[in-house]
Amino acid sequence: MRMPQSVDAATFTKALDELAAIVGKEWVFVDELPLSAYRDAYSPLTDGEMLPSAAVAPANMEQIQQALKVFNAYKLPIWTFGNGRNFAYGGPAPRQSGYVMFDLKRMNRILEVNEKYGYALVEPGVSYFQLHRHLRKIGSKLWVDPAAPGWGGVMGNALEHGAGYTPYGDHFVMQCGMEVVLADGQVVRTGQGAIEGSQHWQSTKHAAGPHFDGMFTQSNFGIVTKMGIWLMPEPPGYKPFMITYEREEDLAAIFDAVKPLKVNQVIPNAAVAVDLLWEVSAKTTRRHYFDGKGPIPDSIRKKIASDHGLGMWNFYAALYGPPPVIENNWKLVEEAMMSIPGAKLHLNRDNDPAWDYRVQLMRGEPNMTEFSIMNWIGGGGHINFSPISAPDGKEALSQYNLIKQRCHDFGFDYIGEFLVGWRDMHHILMIMYDRADDGMRKSAYDLFGKLVDEAAGAGFGEYRTHLAFMDQIAKTYKHNDGALWDLHHRLKDVLDPNGILSPGKQGIWPQAMRNQA
Repeated sequence: MRMPQSVDAATFTKALDELAAIVGKEWVFVDELPLSAYRDAYSPLTDGEMLPSAAVAPANMEQIQQALKVFNAYKLPIWTFGNGRNFAYGGPAPRQSGYVMFDLKRMNRILEVNEKYGYALVEPGVSYFQLHRHLRKIGSKLWVDPAAPGWGGVMGNALEHGAGYTPYGDHFVMQCGMEVVLADGQVVRTGQGAIEGSQHWQSTKHAAGPHFDGMFTQSNFGIVTKMGIWLMPEPPGYKPFMITYEREEDLAAIFDAVKPLKVNQVIPNAAVAVDLLWEVSAKTTRRHYFDGKGPIPDSIRKKIASDHGLGMWNFYAALYGPPPVIENNWKLVEEAMMSIPGAKLHLNRDNDPAWDYRVQLMRGEPNMTEFSIMNWIGGGGHINFSPISAPDGKEALSQYNLIKQRCHDFGFDYIGEFLVGWRDMHHILMIMYDRADDGMRKSAYDLFGKLVDEAAGAGFGEYRTHLAFMDQIAKTYKHNDGALWDLHHRLKDVLDPNGILSPGKQGIWPQAMRNQA
């Protein structure tokens, strides 16, 4: 049996027996086969790292509170998660081997859908697919804003600062109201949820005093058991479009054209510029065009673009609202975005799975098509590097050139996309590799570490990351000798003095493990 650090076998067995009495013996897992579900299937690390000692699956908040008494009594480190679908960032795996997984997937109730005010109240195990099906079943005219893989968790993605593709694409911005169990078992409701009998918990984020919701995102300060999420009312019109651009350097002109359209909400959704290889990987494989080592040559990239009617960059966005408003705004979009030489407009693409899944995402329909891009290399391995920039053409192109060059230096293709919010831009690089190829896997790991340091040196920080790089990225936020992470650790020591909640999450460690980290 794999063991948590500083716990002997007899003590661990006793703790597991007490936990089984709380959640039911069938919901405590210690055998290797069920525990295999709690690993990072695409990890760049060697096999045998970041594996749990056991897993416990509570059914409700009361069981969480009782289980926390046991975890505190025995000082057992736990790793809490909802759906565990945060693939490319570590999935459901723990931060270190030996942690006990605290699996909240059984807590999967949709507690409320409010059609009048446009929100839902959900538990940690609710997926985008589940919420979407529920809304359709009850005849709701509200839209979900899904992340690209529809099996992901509504709550988990928002807590990890994830994004979608409708006008409600910034998921934490659209969160409203949390119920949180602290490490000592105390239950806190944020915002108007702290008022007994309040009917406005999911209507406004604000209340008297500090705003705490953000403190429970990407942290280990508490366990979120309920979360409100705003949902978009179905608009009277929807116009998706795609524009292809012929040259890599067009990226600068694309975002200089997009910036005023986004800031003024002419384009209201989370628009995205997708590079050639990400776009084409939904419908073919690398070996179909090139079976050599290293990045694909430019001549073959041009053939791929020609064969599939794609650009080096492929820009997706949509307009929403009454048809006259859409057509008026479309004139502004067309004038700005089609002014770049070589731009080609697409309002429909027959038999194109990449077009189909983007159009679905931008109208709030979850799907799983994006996972087909794993076939580009084969072997399933992928890890996402996710720096943030401003939606500025020069800055985007600079970041792209830096990252593409490093990918090529390590023998990888650049496969990425830029997703634009109001005043920020998420750059998602997908480093793909064959999980069975040890050399390729190590190169992916080394490339990622190099990118963290070089991006930070250029003034770019990541907004989320794989488990293996949380400490390295935490150290790049080093203004005033790392004062931000000093604050995180001060909060950790007060809220979780035994250090049981997800130690090391986002580089936040309990005092007893801090020197080791």
